[in-house]
Amino acid sequence: MTTYFDIIMIPLQLLIVFFTIYYFTLSFFGLVYRKKYKKVYEEKHTFAMVVCAHNEERVIGALVENLHLLNYSDKLYDIFVVADNCTDKTAEVARKAGAQVHERFNDTEKGKGFAMDWMFNRLFKMERQYDAVCVFDADNLVHPDFLKEMNSRLCNGERLIQGYLDSKNPNDTWISGTFSIAFWVINHVYHLAKYNIGLSSCLGGTGMCISTDILKRYGWGATCLTEDMEFTMKAIMEGIPTTWAHDAIVYDEKPLTFKQSWNQRKRWAQGQFDVGSRYIGKLFKKGIKERNPIMLDGILHLFQPYFLLLSTFYVICSYIYMYYPFYTNVLYSILPVEVWTLIGIGQYVFPVIVLWKIRASFKSWLYLLLYPLFIYSWIPIAFVGFLHRHEHEWSHTLHTRNIKFDEVLIPKNAEFGPKQVVFPKK
Repeated sequence: MTTYFDIIMIPLQLLIVFFTIYYFTLSFFGLVYRKKYKKVYEEKHTFAMVVCAHNEERVIGALVENLHLLNYSDKLYDIFVVADNCTDKTAEVARKAGAQVHERFNDTEKGKGFAMDWMFNRLFKMERQYDAVCVFDADNLVHPDFLKEMNSRLCNGERLIQGYLDSKNPNDTWISGTFSIAFWVINHVYHLAKYNIGLSSCLGGTGMCISTDILKRYGWGATCLTEDMEFTMKAIMEGIPTTWAHDAIVYDEKPLTFKQSWNQRKRWAQGQFDVGSRYIGKLFKKGIKERNPIMLDGILHLFQPYFLLLSTFYVICSYIYMYYPFYTNVLYSILPVEVWTLIGIGQYVFPVIVLWKIRASFKSWLYLLLYPLFIYSWIPIAFVGFLHRHEHEWSHTLHTRNIKFDEVLIPKNAEFGPKQVVFPKK
């Protein structure tokens, strides 16, 4: 019997079915790496390597030294460090390591997005102009072939490119371990999957390569808590998708404690709710008008934290339904129990497949047991992020793992197995 609650509960169930099928199906396309571009070995493009750093004296030196040793001509790239509102020796350490340091002090416009906007405008006024800008975080380490891969992608006409986001400390704690697993899984079942079928990926804040002509024409202008997502959606609105460079690897420091993880993910949730509120309507209107599947897919990406809250609400209602059936249950009318069981199993199978493909360490397999705890912790984080979605205060994550590149476990990238990493003699 139809009830007044069905006005809410039936559309909610249809939404759950759609999201579940969409992302479950999408995941299969990320299990195989399809190289859709022609490899270009000639070093053609020039790069500005930009690192925004706030009180990162412990890790900035290792990154700058690492960047100096990439397998790419020294004459074709320069390293710039933005010492942003620093009160430590970040500028001194970066300068000593060989970077061109630009110190920025601003008490009102705080955060990485503002620092990037400031630095890009400086780059445009310099005598030397670059074909593209690559952005890294201070705690990163970069694979020696990163610029070779980005050069090849630019030669193939790609203009907004995200590199493979790996982990430099997957075995430190169970938090860094499960965080690393989450990134590896997303790299495959989300980013690679979308690249394989021609949809837009999403910028990840680091390991990004942006053609300078895009920045000069449209400006950066992304200054919210998730500036990478904001610029991704801004570019999609202009018909510029983000492509995925599976072989251009960046090793990122993952949080060591649950508190650090909570604060970082809360900032991401706040930023995604913020960007969603500003872009979902625009993307829907333009996507329908132009019949553009990339724009419509961008809506689904921005809607994910909203969906997490709505699906959690439905789960709570379903428990009440066991004792008091106050709405019409259509989930199992649309999809049989067997299909829901398959999808439920798949949520645990995909991480197993990804860990097997990247030849993860034994410790990572142990951390996989705690992976569901990490995933479900997103529920309260999303709720808190929604409540604080209008706040824009940047929370800085302290980075302490001063790891050299030769200490990073190789490999972590997908199908290619162990590689001998060779640095050029410079």
